[in-house]
Amino acid sequence: MFHKEGFKIIINTFLLCTVLALLAEYRIENLWIQKAVQVVSVVLLILVLQFFRNPKRRTVLNENHIISPVDGKVVVIEEVFEKEFFKDKRLQLSIFMSPLNVHVTRYAISGSVVFSKYHPGKYLVAWHPKSSELNERTTVVLENNTVGKILYRQIAGAVARRIVNYAKVGDKVVQGTDAGFIKFGSRVDLFLPIGTKVNVEIDQIVKGGEDCIAAI
Repeated sequence: MFHKEGFKIIINTFLLCTVLALLAEYRIENLWIQKAVQVVSVVLLILVLQFFRNPKRRTVLNENHIISPVDGKVVVIEEVFEKEFFKDKRLQLSIFMSPLNVHVTRYAISGSVVFSKYHPGKYLVAWHPKSSELNERTTVVLENNTVGKILYRQIAGAVARRIVNYAKVGDKVVQGTDAGFIKFGSRVDLFLPIGTKVNVEIDQIVKGGEDCIAAI
């Protein structure tokens, strides 16, 4: 139900909200202020719980399909020069996640992890055009015999301050399974082979682990 990366934050938030609610009950005489503090405490806890939710997704395994790695909105579909790993032209597809989205990252294809690197950086807003180059981020490259190599990049935003990446070089991974987590709002960039058939449009809402966003 909840992602393991959120357990500590959920427990700490629950304790904080409980203390605030009890202090309001026994230390604040004004009824309106008392209830306001208690309501805010409950709302805060609900927001944290919904952020770290980890709903089960039914991934239909298909080696010709590239599934969405995250929940969110498609904000970029364009050919670009990818200069970190491929050093040639690729099709970039970017998905923006708001704080209200599920923030689990899932593997877009099955295959092997051939590259995985963490980059410290800034915390520009996730939709900033330079966020993929300047922000804190992780870069992972997956490979299989059908799709070849694809790169995905987890990017921190102005609110997201921690990226969790489970991919290690040499790992064998399965499409749709847990690849990591980005805390509190962010973006994921995918770099696909030129000529890949794209099944989504700009501003389309996609669901991680289920929606086929591109195909070979």
